[in-house]
Amino acid sequence: MGRKLILTICSLLFIIGCSSKKGPEYNKSDIYWYNKMVHYVAVGDLDKADDYFTSLQSEHFSSPLLPQALLILAQAHMDEEEYLLANYYLDEYIKRFAGPEELPFIKFLKIKSSYLAFKSINRDQKLLQETIQKALKYKEEFPESTYLPMVDTILTRLYMAQYVLESEIASLYERIGKERAAKLYRERVENSWLKREEIEIPKSWIDYLINW
Repeated sequence: MGRKLILTICSLLFIIGCSSKKGPEYNKSDIYWYNKMVHYVAVGDLDKADDYFTSLQSEHFSSPLLPQALLILAQAHMDEEEYLLANYYLDEYIKRFAGPEELPFIKFLKIKSSYLAFKSINRDQKLLQETIQKALKYKEEFPESTYLPMVDTILTRLYMAQYVLESEIASLYERIGKERAAKLYRERVENSWLKREEIEIPKSWIDYLINW
């Protein structure tokens, strides 16, 4: 009898404990989810902020709060150097909400996000080339954009990084006796519109991308 009584008490305590725990949140208003998201952005918990955005979008797909929520999360992830997530939210904004007047700003943010990613990504030639192409395309697509001077600044810094990177690659191939590869990269450097005497070669090519 004693053993059965103990098992019964334990079962009751388990049921009471489970019932006292707060269950999953659902069926809330869009302003509720939005305020929760903003709160966790403010305290620096972006994982929870992302979760609350997911709830906002799932339960209120047409909410007028979604565009602002996307931009808030994009900027928050950019501030935390989480550039892939920042670009994800910017892409979502472009697909769903960006009109002709907003596109220059949003696409500028995408270029800036890719550019800043070089602070945490080492020697990524593919990303370097892709960002250069994005900047060139932006100049063609938005020739009157007020963000064009900043895009030009980014593009110049990217070209300088490319110059230094290709110089380092050429030197590396020369040191290990890969003459054909060294010649290819050395020709790229020599054909660049930049001149070596105009550039102070840093200890790391990525130094060119610091101090945005």
